[in-house]
Amino acid sequence: MLRSSNLGYPRIGENREWKKALEAFWAGKLEESELLTQLKSIRLKHLQVQKDAGIDLIPVNDFSLYDHILDTATMFGVVPARFGYLGSGPVPVSVYYAIARGNKEASASEMTKWFNTNYHYIVPELNGAAPKLVENRPLNAYREAKQELGIEGKPVIVGPYTFLKLSKGYEPSQFAALVDQFLPLYAQVLQELEAEGVKWVQIDEPSLVASVSEEELKLVQSIYAWLNQAAPNLNLLLQTYFESVEQYEAVVTLPVQGIGLDFTIGDRSLKQLEALGFPANKVLAAGVVDGRNIWRADLRDKTALVNRIAAVVPQERLIVQPSCSLLHVPVSAKGEVGLAAELSDALAFANEKLEEIVVIARAVREGEAAVQDQLDNNDAVLRTLNESASRNRKSVQDAVAEIGKQSSSRKSVFASRNAAQKARWNLPFLPTTTIGSFPQTADVRAARQQWRKGQLQDEPYKAFIREHIAKWIKLQEEIGLDVLVHGEFERTDMVEFFGEKLDGFAFTRNGWVQSYGSRCVKPPIIYGDVQFSQPMTVEETVYAQSLTSKPVKGMLTGPITILNWSFVRSDITREQVAYQIALALAEEVKALESAGIEMIQVDEPALREGLPLKRADWEHYLNWAVLAFRLSTSDVADTTQIHTHMCYCEFHDIIDSIRALDADVISIETSRSHGELIHSFEEHTYDLGIGLGVYDIHSPRVPAVAEMTNMIGRALKVLDPELFWINPDCGLKTRGIDETVASLRTMIEATEIVRSQFEQAKAGV
Repeated sequence: MLRSSNLGYPRIGENREWKKALEAFWAGKLEESELLTQLKSIRLKHLQVQKDAGIDLIPVNDFSLYDHILDTATMFGVVPARFGYLGSGPVPVSVYYAIARGNKEASASEMTKWFNTNYHYIVPELNGAAPKLVENRPLNAYREAKQELGIEGKPVIVGPYTFLKLSKGYEPSQFAALVDQFLPLYAQVLQELEAEGVKWVQIDEPSLVASVSEEELKLVQSIYAWLNQAAPNLNLLLQTYFESVEQYEAVVTLPVQGIGLDFTIGDRSLKQLEALGFPANKVLAAGVVDGRNIWRADLRDKTALVNRIAAVVPQERLIVQPSCSLLHVPVSAKGEVGLAAELSDALAFANEKLEEIVVIARAVREGEAAVQDQLDNNDAVLRTLNESASRNRKSVQDAVAEIGKQSSSRKSVFASRNAAQKARWNLPFLPTTTIGSFPQTADVRAARQQWRKGQLQDEPYKAFIREHIAKWIKLQEEIGLDVLVHGEFERTDMVEFFGEKLDGFAFTRNGWVQSYGSRCVKPPIIYGDVQFSQPMTVEETVYAQSLTSKPVKGMLTGPITILNWSFVRSDITREQVAYQIALALAEEVKALESAGIEMIQVDEPALREGLPLKRADWEHYLNWAVLAFRLSTSDVADTTQIHTHMCYCEFHDIIDSIRALDADVISIETSRSHGELIHSFEEHTYDLGIGLGVYDIHSPRVPAVAEMTNMIGRALKVLDPELFWINPDCGLKTRGIDETVASLRTMIEATEIVRSQFEQAKAGV
């Protein structure tokens, strides 16, 4: 009989209980034992929700203290030596969080994007590690679910191929040897699960949807032959997601009992299945409900899809499930009020997606008549949204249709613009700046919340924001920064702020998702055609500029980042939505320039994360992503300096596209990766303005002057000093005031040292 399953559930809690518990512990307000007690309560509640929804195969070990990749690393005792873990017994909670966040003695491990999502994972550092199984977390999770709730859970573990692919600290030639090191440990985990009576284990191998070489494929085949032999009575479900698999026939014939495929990204998986068939001795777990977006599924369409799949794979060997873990969507849409009915009825968060899975499974098992009311209601909801005025703004659609007829280039080439900008601004050698935001302290958050609730009127709130802008303009001048920012105290989130001021967006009350650690974001919903209605950033930026003779940057979020960090309508292409956003932002850029703001930063930290997972699809995406940015920024004077910012991206992968953005200055993260990004510039020439982040803002640690001077010095060996800027690696919103000021003072001190060294070198001293 066809069964239902889930791949993973959001950790954060319906009211962000998980986040609050972690942050209370980090602040010293919660003992470790109480933290673990609270997290267990949250974890059990999540399992009960899935049980009550009627899900047949419920995942366990998808919950985490911070990040599932960090969980996997510490389960195997993979802890960087700088944290002082001696490899005996489970990794202490204090060490676990130090790896993720850093401490006074050691910098945090690198953090980067989880495939092409907005979730960040902690990158394991192998560096000659001698791994061993120090704690069988999947087994512990299975026992807990069974003993506490009577749930026969499906343990989830990140597979060895993906885990090692996402790790660092080894040469490519060492990959097979590392597999040999880790395989016995994975086998031990599975053998202990088998002995416990576990029926199914979900082994996540999303790396198999990317490009896989023949040599790697042979290695994957040997991995699963070994694991299957090690635990022959255990059902292994090799789970892929985020795309169709690269080598379908080889993957579906791997020696495992089940294969999980994503059927929501185009139709490649379905075409592969229908053209090439599926092994008669395996179960297919079909991901048919989009686990990354918040729209109701078209239940009639999804039922038809599963029936097509069932024509190849009989129902008794078929599982219906989301396309990926529901980690990427909010918990429940039931508490959302205040949205237009056409929109609110069309939302499906994690809990609603579980209901959809159960309905689809029943429709396939029993026929559509068994769920006719649900199907009819679903049809009406989707029809109402698609026919709404919000999705049919003719002026916006006409403007997008005209894009190919207008220029997206700056008036002059960079060399000419650079000369004009140097004359206009007269900045010192190695100019210093920040990325945009300053600490959002409790009083700032409280005032904004009171204002949003109507408890603080517009004028007192505006005065409050201006007071903070003035305070930080003065502080920046005292610290010695050359180019200032207004601090963004009026902004909740770099995407939400703009979405609230553009037509075509909507906002939830509790639509939170995890970005990294306890950092949660509430992505806007792009549900209609996007258009500019009024200036969004001019007032605060102009006020800040009135307080200083130094330049103040206007701060905008770019079209691709707004796109990639929002839940995006699915009735038109993402490319079309990006162009709509770009044309709206171009109006804001013009408004800033007209108001006298002639340094404008249009941030695109999410440009690379939107890359398709298959390289064959990269060129198309990068072409329209670059075009969208240029549509936003090209219609300005040569003396107007366009900045952009990116973080946590593999720069060398897209260096040509980043250059094609034609921004006058790009700032880019390099500190958390311990300067590794600089290697890209040792291999590729970059001849526009650039600032490499010289310290990690995601850690409370204040770095030493020597660390920053070393970072700057290495960068200047491969980049033109005349085009080099100095800045932190990201915005400072999440940091405290004291550590922010101390770190910036250190940055200025390091800059002065390097400036002096260059002056001495020029003078021949």
